[in-house]
Amino acid sequence: MQFLARHFIFSLDWRFLLLNLAWQPVKSKTFYTFKTLNENIYPARMTNLVRTNSQNKDFQLLVAKLDAFLKITDGSEHAFYNQFNKIVSIKHAVVIYENNIPVGCGAIKHYGDDVIEVKRMYVETEYRGKGIASIVLLELENWSKELNYKKCILETGKKQMEAIALYVKNNYSIIKSYGQYENVANSICFEKELA
Repeated sequence: MQFLARHFIFSLDWRFLLLNLAWQPVKSKTFYTFKTLNENIYPARMTNLVRTNSQNKDFQLLVAKLDAFLKITDGSEHAFYNQFNKIVSIKHAVVIYENNIPVGCGAIKHYGDDVIEVKRMYVETEYRGKGIASIVLLELENWSKELNYKKCILETGKKQMEAIALYVKNNYSIIKSYGQYENVANSICFEKELA
């Protein structure tokens, strides 16, 4: 007797997570097929994550690009924010590569008992909207758990709408501004409990 199996076909391009249902007669239980839709539009990508530290040259290059971007978006407040974003003491950083090209990064830094701070999140402009930042953030969260941290916190600017959307999408909650950001009108702070 034949059964109808549902094929779930997902785009590997994370910006859409397209779900396409198709039915096919088969002689087994339901199974799942994952593949990229339309290789001409969304070519297959080889993505590689590397755990490293602030000595990594690709991490340094991406952070320099992040700083140049923030200098424009932060405007006159850039000098204030920049003093808290030095990378010399960062021991835990992640760089993500697509086809051997460094396209994004992020880092974590000890903040307090059981609390780690997410820092230096960046994705190259032409690679945004593909889920790369979420992959980096998840890797940082997993690494934080391995280091026995219970909570991630972070700060971003209110002008950074893409960053705010990223953190909300990844289940971060807005909290009262902490530490050096307490009385900074253009800062918005988030936290996430690590399960």
